[in-house]
Amino acid sequence: QIQLTESGGGSVLAGGSLRLSCLASEYSGSYTDYCMGWFRQAPGKRREGVGYICTGYGAPEYRDAMQGRATISRLITKSTAYLHIANLKPEDSGIYYCAAAPNWKTGSLITSTTYPYWGPGTQVTVSS
Repeated sequence: QIQLTESGGGSVLAGGSLRLSCLASEYSGSYTDYCMGWFRQAPGKRREGVGYICTGYGAPEYRDAMQGRATISRLITKSTAYLHIANLKPEDSGIYYCAAAPNWKTGSLITSTTYPYWGPGTQVTVSS
């Protein structure tokens, strides 16, 4: 069990950058027992993975289309994961979600169905 709350969304001009935060609370065990994923969903489209991070299991991984623009990190002492996106484009607009999965869970961590715990999301709007 883990509670997640995203923050940092808002309206940004194309070409700008944004950092989203995901605060974890009320979790069982240790915060690092969970892999943290970031997803987004544009209106009328399916939820898609941006990337994920699993402490102790290597570097963060990203969906191919986000390589080079997205950076995922986590600050363990604050139980917070971050998503930084640079060079924002209008097509980056949507609701951004963080999700958590126990690090023993099997399945692709870039796929939403692997994650049992989700935050409510934060809206990002990129205008040209």
